[in-house]
Amino acid sequence: MKQLLFQEFEEVSAKQWKQKIQADLKGADYNEKLVTKTNHGIDIKPFYSAEDIPANLKVSNPSNWSICEKIYIEKPENALERAKQKIEKGTEALEFIIPSPEVDVRQILNSLPENIELHLHLNFLDSDYITKLNAFIKESSHVVHLQTDIIGNLAKTGNWFENLQSDHKELDKVIANSSEFASSISIDQTLYQNSGANIPQQLAYSIAHATEYLNHMDNLEVSEEFRQSFKFQFKISTGSDFFFEIAKIRALRWLYSSIAGEFNFNTNCFIYSQPTTRNKTLYDFNVNMLRTTTESMSAILGGADTIHNMPYDAIYHKNNEFGDRIARNQLLILKTESYFDKVGNVAEGSYYIESLTSQLAEKALEIFKEIEKGGGFLKQLKEGIIQRKIKESANLEQAKFDNSELVLIGTNKYENPEDRMKDDIELYPFLKRNPRKTLIEPILPKRLSEEMEKKKLQEEENQTSK
Repeated sequence: MKQLLFQEFEEVSAKQWKQKIQADLKGADYNEKLVTKTNHGIDIKPFYSAEDIPANLKVSNPSNWSICEKIYIEKPENALERAKQKIEKGTEALEFIIPSPEVDVRQILNSLPENIELHLHLNFLDSDYITKLNAFIKESSHVVHLQTDIIGNLAKTGNWFENLQSDHKELDKVIANSSEFASSISIDQTLYQNSGANIPQQLAYSIAHATEYLNHMDNLEVSEEFRQSFKFQFKISTGSDFFFEIAKIRALRWLYSSIAGEFNFNTNCFIYSQPTTRNKTLYDFNVNMLRTTTESMSAILGGADTIHNMPYDAIYHKNNEFGDRIARNQLLILKTESYFDKVGNVAEGSYYIESLTSQLAEKALEIFKEIEKGGGFLKQLKEGIIQRKIKESANLEQAKFDNSELVLIGTNKYENPEDRMKDDIELYPFLKRNPRKTLIEPILPKRLSEEMEKKKLQEEENQTSK
């Protein structure tokens, strides 16, 4: 006989739970004691129930994800050798960073094992180069994503590749001649996260950024077949706010699906995730491994398609085999030993995460609507409004770090007084400011601990000179 567990207990509503909690607080203020304020404009309640899940929130996540590594191509033969080694050691996808049109990536792709997922990040805009690649890929077994983002380049550098008219003409050619790529336009959300934007801003700016491209393609009067086959890639960064970052990725999928549907475009998108640089530290750098592990877990549980893990020493060390191996093995352990690849839509049904997803999406939509009312993302970027909003959010976060309300272990709490880094730095780990003429103010990524680290390095210098 089937026996129903707990059938003798009456259902308890959220209102009854709250009344019980308030009684147990014995007069203390519920909101002051148990509700947590966040930089994202969302308050965290002490408990959540089915009443917190909106009925219209449906998010479909991929059932699996790929482990990705990056390779900067200096010499094609060296890049190919490194790629083969990484694949042998467990990498499932590769992102190639191509510095100039003189680098013929086809000779690398042609020598790779079949069915490897590839991402091509071009540091230039050249439609002829992409057209040749498109023809090559047609005869290939690889799944290839092209990371084209002229607006992202403007936001990051303050300039177009060439100029507004030329860049859009090249973009039109890319759109017309990239049919063999799994995705050909990539929205760089990492810039907003790494510069200090809060999560609703990251989502709103990403969707507004994508809408600029959707509007442009709509004006090109592309075919119905193109609309249904075209897919955007969103390149995102995940931070250390574990549950919020899970909800962020889910909210991004829901938001993009809603916006793309209005344009009658394919509502699915591809999400490429990597850890943020915002919270990474120079001192006690081994803690970065813990940070990137939880950030990668958020990406997996949130439903990213591909995940690149940042080496723990990436902010100050040149690319090295040990750092790459540790980063790769973190993902391999999550996948093959922790079984993070066995179930899709893991977060579905979690009252807390579903509520966060809905609230983040709603706040992002509010910001998005204000951007559209103000003339669109590109217009507000040119007017400096986006930059100002990000700075305001970044300053709030920085103030919390400076007064130790936001803790980075080993940097502003539990520091190791014997830690020395002066002689280990191979790469400049701080924000570089190169005075030059730009059309707009660029959005500049900056780590939270930079000023504190500069002081510590200066102290090391002073001690050495004594």
